[in-house]
Amino acid sequence: MNAGTILIIEDEISIQNVIRTYLENSGYSTLTTDNGAEGLLLAESHEPDLIILDLNLPGMDGIEVAARLRERSDVYILMLTARSEENDRIVGLRIGADDYLTKPFSPREMVARVEALMRRQRGLRQAAPRGYQFTHVSIDPESHEARAGDTDLSLTGTEFSVLLELARHAGRVLSREQLIDRVWGVDFYGNDRVVDVYVGQVRRKLEQATGEQLIQTVRGVGYKFVDTPPNQGQGG
Repeated sequence: MNAGTILIIEDEISIQNVIRTYLENSGYSTLTTDNGAEGLLLAESHEPDLIILDLNLPGMDGIEVAARLRERSDVYILMLTARSEENDRIVGLRIGADDYLTKPFSPREMVARVEALMRRQRGLRQAAPRGYQFTHVSIDPESHEARAGDTDLSLTGTEFSVLLELARHAGRVLSREQLIDRVWGVDFYGNDRVVDVYVGQVRRKLEQATGEQLIQTVRGVGYKFVDTPPNQGQGG
């Protein structure tokens, strides 16, 4: 059974072949390319379920590829990088990647990361609850859309998951550890700085669209979504 289609954008052919082999052995179909420009074309024509993207590509690098992908798609992106500096990973996450692996990596860990992202995608599609309506924001898990009035917030897959989890517990504080467990799951290998990056991005998009600070930081504890239901909103 086809578990999904993965696009691999990786210029080191030996690494590309290892990734492809492990994914195909795990039931995935794969598309491969060694350059960013062709990767964008493949993403548009084949609409893969997930993209594995090397950050350090020749010509059009992975940061630019991710930015262009995010202009048209919320496909999950697993970023690969040979760089050890934290700033490079954070730039990739801020531009729209959903998870990252630093080379050298275990191929089995790579498959586990892919499976975790794919489970998150299937969970949103198959077990979507009813939508959430607030004074400033509406969230529809089934269509994977979040809006402020008529304005689409243009959230990435992971940003949407973060907002959805906070909205499900509106008015309650969720710790970084709780968000990691509920958004990234038990297969998460990073640190809680990733949570701060994504919450910051969601908060910024909410503020730009509504003029309100709808996600509050509770120092030393975590984050809280503070929008209210329409009947409790302005003037209520």
